[in-house]
Amino acid sequence: MLTFLLWIILFIICWPIATLALILYPFVWLLLLPFRLLGFAVELSFDLVRNIFMLPFRLLGVK
Repeated sequence: MLTFLLWIILFIICWPIATLALILYPFVWLLLLPFRLLGFAVELSFDLVRNIFMLPFRLLGVK
């Protein structure tokens, strides 16, 4: 919602830039999608390693 309000303000101030931003947004999103997927994969890998190291403590009941 905040992004939309900021876009409306930009549209009022300078409509050509707002229109360009509206057109370019899907392309920028597609360009950044592989980095989001890579970040997700790295986060899952770190969670897996952390859970593997914490498994003995969880089995013993230590927090």
